Amino acid sequence: MSTGAGRSCPASYGYGPTVFRRAPDFAADPLYVIGGLYGNPQALDQVERIAAMEPAATLAFNGDFHWFDTDPAVFADINRRVLRHIALRGNVETELAAADAGFGCGCGYPDDVSDAEVERSNQILKLLRETALTQPLQRAMLGGLPMHALAQVGGARVGIVHGDVQALAGWRFAQDRLDDAEAQAELPDQFRKANVDIFASSHTCLPALRRFDAEGRAHAVINNGAAGMPNFHGTLHGVISRIATTPPPDSLPVLHQQTWEVGGRMLHVAAVALEYDHPRWQERFLADWPPGSAAHASYLERIAHGPAYTLQQAYR
Repeated sequence: MSTGAGRSCPASYGYGPTVFRRAPDFAADPLYVIGGLYGNPQALDQVERIAAMEPAATLAFNGDFHWFDTDPAVFADINRRVLRHIALRGNVETELAAADAGFGCGCGYPDDVSDAEVERSNQILKLLRETALTQPLQRAMLGGLPMHALAQVGGARVGIVHGDVQALAGWRFAQDRLDDAEAQAELPDQFRKANVDIFASSHTCLPALRRFDAEGRAHAVINNGAAGMPNFHGTLHGVISRIATTPPPDSLPVLHQQTWEVGGRMLHVAAVALEYDHPRWQERFLADWPPGSAAHASYLERIAHGPAYTLQQAYR
């Protein structure tokens, strides 16, 4: 495995599954999990519109709500609006708050990500860090956010993480890992140790929903991919997760949903399209990240056309 800035992470990123063997931090119904906002204020606008459809909803931002927002005013606005709700720190927020910049973006990228891609991510974090350094109070608030949370939704215990069951920047909940036979064999034991019914994650930038049974108990991993970027080829919307004891409102653009009984109550787990103002967001992105910049090279194609990924790959 390759090491270095952007690939290796500090030991403090680790926690392990047994940290979830605790009383829930909060109860929610419905619960929306929003990961990978990536500094997109238009996506945050749409999150707030969706939340207004269900006034009882709890919003949980599970990390990387900053990334492209090098404009100090946008950075401060996103911080203010996100921190009104439950928020976890992702690797981006953790590295923005860190005293030592030696771990780069803190993404923990696997070997199949090119060195050039990793280095561009490190450059993006470096520029974003310059913005964060001008806002010491905001930076301190980011460093104080937790790495994980436990929610009670009806009869279900929901572990909210940025990466996976083991670490802040873990990749075990990436779509390809969830479909790997060896990784699948390990999942039941991880859920048993955590005493969790569902894990809601983000980090890997591509969505997935996988359900499986172990020892007579149904479990699922829902990874929302990215709220602030397109997630599928030929689409221009983000994705967020909804977990509730009630079906989604008819007006909600549901991409995929699974329903089963947990603790004597029905549970509805859904991937929801986040249809933000894409032209306005792309204009904002290009103003901050023009041709020749690291983010332009790494992300413009995805922002303009979506990644080489399909609904069929995400939801099986």
